[in-house]
Amino acid sequence: MTENPTSYERPQPGVDPVDPRGALLHTPTPPPGDPARPVPAAESTPGPPGPPALTQGGADAEHSQPSADEPLAAPPAREKPGDGDHPAEDADPRRHPGPDGIPVQPDAGRAAAPERRSGQGGALPGGRPTPMRRDGDRLRFVGAATRRIARGMDLDEIVMGLCRATVPTFADAILVYLRDPLPVGDERPTGPVVLRLRRTDRIPEERDTEGGFLPAQTPEPSELSAVTAELCEVRPGGALAEVLRGVRPVFADAPAARAALPELLGDDAELVVPAGQRAILAPLRGRRRVIGAAVFLRRPERLAFEPDDLLVAAQLATHSALGIDKAVLYGREAYIADELQRTMLPETLPRPTGVRLASRYLPAAETARVGGDWYDAIPLPGSRVALVVGDVMGHSMTSAAIMGQLRTTAQTLAGLDLPPQEVLHHLDEQAQRLGTDRMATCLYAVYDPVSHRITIANAGHPPPVLLHLGGRAEVLRVPAGAPIGVGGVDFEAVELDAPAGGTLLLYTDGLVESRLRDVWTGINQLRDRLAATAQLTGPDHPPPLEALCDEVLDMLGPGDRDDDIALLAARFDGIAPNDVAYWFLEPEDAAPGKARKLARRALDRWGLQDLSDSVELLVSEVVTNAVRYASRPVTLRLLRTDVLRCEVGDDVPQLPRLRQARATDEGGRGLYLVNRLARRWGATRLSTGKVVWFELNQT
Repeated sequence: MTENPTSYERPQPGVDPVDPRGALLHTPTPPPGDPARPVPAAESTPGPPGPPALTQGGADAEHSQPSADEPLAAPPAREKPGDGDHPAEDADPRRHPGPDGIPVQPDAGRAAAPERRSGQGGALPGGRPTPMRRDGDRLRFVGAATRRIARGMDLDEIVMGLCRATVPTFADAILVYLRDPLPVGDERPTGPVVLRLRRTDRIPEERDTEGGFLPAQTPEPSELSAVTAELCEVRPGGALAEVLRGVRPVFADAPAARAALPELLGDDAELVVPAGQRAILAPLRGRRRVIGAAVFLRRPERLAFEPDDLLVAAQLATHSALGIDKAVLYGREAYIADELQRTMLPETLPRPTGVRLASRYLPAAETARVGGDWYDAIPLPGSRVALVVGDVMGHSMTSAAIMGQLRTTAQTLAGLDLPPQEVLHHLDEQAQRLGTDRMATCLYAVYDPVSHRITIANAGHPPPVLLHLGGRAEVLRVPAGAPIGVGGVDFEAVELDAPAGGTLLLYTDGLVESRLRDVWTGINQLRDRLAATAQLTGPDHPPPLEALCDEVLDMLGPGDRDDDIALLAARFDGIAPNDVAYWFLEPEDAAPGKARKLARRALDRWGLQDLSDSVELLVSEVVTNAVRYASRPVTLRLLRTDVLRCEVGDDVPQLPRLRQARATDEGGRGLYLVNRLARRWGATRLSTGKVVWFELNQT
C-alpha cells in the first residue's frame, strides 16, 4: 500500500481542481439494484453483522491492518455508459485510478452532474466529495497516516506528520496541544498541568470559496492560533481534566466536550468549533500519562463526522502520542550524549605563548554523537605546551567514558612535567587497570617555543604531518609503538625541529582511513591537500589555521565517515632568541640584588623601562623565597611576547601559597605583592623542583 496524499499541495487524481476539498476521499455509491455494484461478503450471507474492522486504542491498530499479501476490498465497479442516471462520461476508459490505498476517485467531469445519491439516501450537489464510507477506506487512511507519523524522529516532525496526514483528508483543520514542559520517561512532573498550542494546520483561505470555520459576520483570521488560547492550565476536577482522563475521543457536541473545549481553546471556542458533529476532541496519551490533546475540525458545509471516525481519531491520537513520547526520550538521550561529549573534550583551547591552536571534532554519525577520539592542549612550565590526540577503540558511550578517564590521566601526568614516553607508559598502566580489552592509540608531543624543538612519543597512532612555511608537507618519522593497553611495551620519544611558521597536524585514523582507502593512502591524500592549500597563500604566508582545518575535513568523501575524527592543528610562532633572557643564580644572600640588576638591564634593552620598578620588586621577592630553601642554582628567565613573563625555578618541590601574615611576622608578604601587582601568577611542580612565574602587561 502507498500513502494517501493528504496535503492540499498534492490533490488526488481525478478530483475537480477547483474543489476546495480536492483531496477528500470520494466513494461513489451506485443506486440500489445496480448489477455492476459488487456485493460485499458481509451482505452475501444472512446473519448478524461482524465486529467492526477498527478497534479502539493505538495498540490494536497495528494488528488490525491487513498485511501486504492480503487483498484489500475491491473498489466499486465502473458503470457502463447509459446505466441508471449516471452520465456516459463515467465510462471513460482514460480515467486513472487513485493511488494505492485510496478509493477510486470520480472523474473531473462528474462535477458537471446535477446531483448524486449519498450513501445515506440524501442528495448532495454534484462534485461534492463523500466521506469515507467503508471500513476498508478508513483502514487504508489510518495505515498511511500512521506510517507518515512514524517517519518522524523528533517532536516537530511527528506533530507535523499528524497535521499533514489529517488535513484535508480526514479534517479541514487541526489543533495540537502538548504539555509544557513535556514529561520525560518515568519523571513525575511537578506543578499544574499546562497545555501549550504546539501547531495548527488548515486548508488555506485562498483555496476556500465557500467560507471558513467562523460565521460570515465574524472576520476570519489567517491562522487558527489568532482566536485560540496558546496556554491552557488543566484545572483538577474540571471538565477538560475529565475528558483527558477518559482517554477516548469525543464529539464536540457531547456534554463533556462542550464544557471542556472552552477551557482548552479559550473564550472564543464557539467561533472555532462548528455546530454538530464536526469537531472531535482526542486526548493524546503516551505510555504512562496524557501528554496533550488534538482537536479535529470540519467545515460547516462538509458532512459531519460519523461514529466510526472516533476510532480513526483514536488511532491517530495514540500513534502520535507514542511517537511524541519516544521523541522526547530520544531528545533526552541526544542531550545527554551532547553534554557528555562536550565535557569530555576541551570547551576552549588555551592560548600558550609562541603557538596558535585550532581543533575540530566530528562524530561517526549523527545518531552516534559520542566516541572515543579526543584531543587536548595543556600548558606546561617554561612556556611549553603539550599536544595530545588519542583514539579509544569504538565510538559508543563506553568508549567515551574510557576516553574521559584516559584524558584526565594525561592531564594529571602532564602537570607533573613527565617526559612524553613516561606519560604514555603511565597511560598504558591506567588502561590495563580499566580492563583487559581497553585499547587506545595516543600521540603525545611537547613543544618548546624558546628552543623551537618538539618532542614526540607515539603509541600506535598515525604519524603527524608538518606543513612547512614554504608549502612542503612532511610526514614526520616517529616510531609507531604499541597501542595503549597492550602492556609490557616501552615507548620511545624523538626530538625534532619545529621551525617558526610551520604547522603541525595531529589527527585520528578516522580522517585518513575508511572502507574505501587504507591508512597510508589517506595520509598521502592529506599531505597533498595540505600542500595544495599552502600554495594558495604563497610561500611566505602560511594558510589561516581555521581555514586549513576546514580544508582538511573537505577531503572526506561520501564513504569516508566510518569513524570519529579528532583534529588538532598547532601553528609554531616560537619566541625569538633576542626576546629571551636567561640566568643562573647561586643560592646566596646576594642573589636577590643580582637578580634586580639583571632584570633592569634586560628591560632597558627591550625599551620597557616603565616596568623596571614593578619587575625589580617582584623578582626580588620571588628570588628571595627561592634561595632561602634551594640547595642548587636558581634559574631566572624573562620572556618578552605580548606580555612580559618572569620565571624563577629551584629544586624545592613544595609549592608556595598565600598566607595571612601576622602583625609580628617579619616575612610572608611577598606573594601578596605578587598577587596584587602581577597580571597573572602561578607555581608549577616539576620533576626536579618547581617554577614560580608571573606576568605583567607591557603597556
